[in-house]
Amino acid sequence: MVSSIERPLQPIAIPQPDIAAALEIANDINFDLPDPEDESVEDLDFQRQVDDAWAVCDRFDLQTEIWRGRILRVVRDREKRGGDSRGQGFLNWLKERELSKSQAYAWIELANSADALMEQGDLSAKTLNNFTKRAFVETAKSSPEVQQLITEAATRGDKITRREVKQLSEEWTAMSSDLLPEELKAKAADGSMPPRYLAPLVKEMERLPELHQQAMQKEIIDNPDVDNVKELTASARNLTRYLDAGAQVQTINQSTVDLSIALEEALRVGCLPVASDLLKQAANLEQNLTKFYMTWKRIGTLADRLYVDTGASTPHLRSLLNCLERLSGEIIEIPLDEVGENTIRVRILPNDN
Repeated sequence: MVSSIERPLQPIAIPQPDIAAALEIANDINFDLPDPEDESVEDLDFQRQVDDAWAVCDRFDLQTEIWRGRILRVVRDREKRGGDSRGQGFLNWLKERELSKSQAYAWIELANSADALMEQGDLSAKTLNNFTKRAFVETAKSSPEVQQLITEAATRGDKITRREVKQLSEEWTAMSSDLLPEELKAKAADGSMPPRYLAPLVKEMERLPELHQQAMQKEIIDNPDVDNVKELTASARNLTRYLDAGAQVQTINQSTVDLSIALEEALRVGCLPVASDLLKQAANLEQNLTKFYMTWKRIGTLADRLYVDTGASTPHLRSLLNCLERLSGEIIEIPLDEVGENTIRVRILPNDN
């Protein structure tokens, strides 16, 4: 496998002997996989052998796709240099090799990420072998601080899988957030509070108004255990959803009601589920009333047009129009049962202003 590192957007000089060596490596991959029928092989030993073989394939696949991205990048940039600003030449190149545009740019993004990490001195070609493919992709999507933690671990020789990336990301989120009290950070640092429970809480709290954040911070300080953190995470998630639902109710938006404080009070007295259902039904009612009004207007317009276009020669059609006046007039009457004993009447008062 070629180990020379080029800067992004520059041609890649791959010596012919290196290409031959890479092909030879690919052809020489030959694992001594355990016999699945051999009962003398212990389960742990069997799992270790297949995991080792899989890890080699994963690393080779990762490096191959990084180089595919570099190749695609120089082809794309060459076409741009040729004056084809729309990239049609690059698209034709992909078509000839039966590659999709989305797949090509995914490889290019992977190559850009690898080159950026290597240029910063955080990652070497040798260290790259400690990553699984998916772990590297997740690392490339992480924040610079998390990338630094992960590459340091890989440089020490640690094997980096998606689980390690997730764990380090959660630790960074927990220890760097200003939303978590120092007491809870101390618990995360000494291992008594797993960061995997704190990261979701931080993400949910970030979406809440400051009032709710402060209330939750106080609750965490008073009861800093795992069960309470889980409960607060669920409450924060629900509060966000309820606030979003309330924002859709125009009646509230046109008033002076502080929805955030109202929901905080509902949470304090244990009525948050009822308050959230009320908001949901209010939003549905407003939406249905708007749809109802537009449908009523449409019925009136169609009835007027049909009345103008018809005359005495269409008595049955005129009877139909007379019947539907109960739906197109200012007062709408709708029977709630087949015999008409129960009727709902709605009077529409158009706002001429």
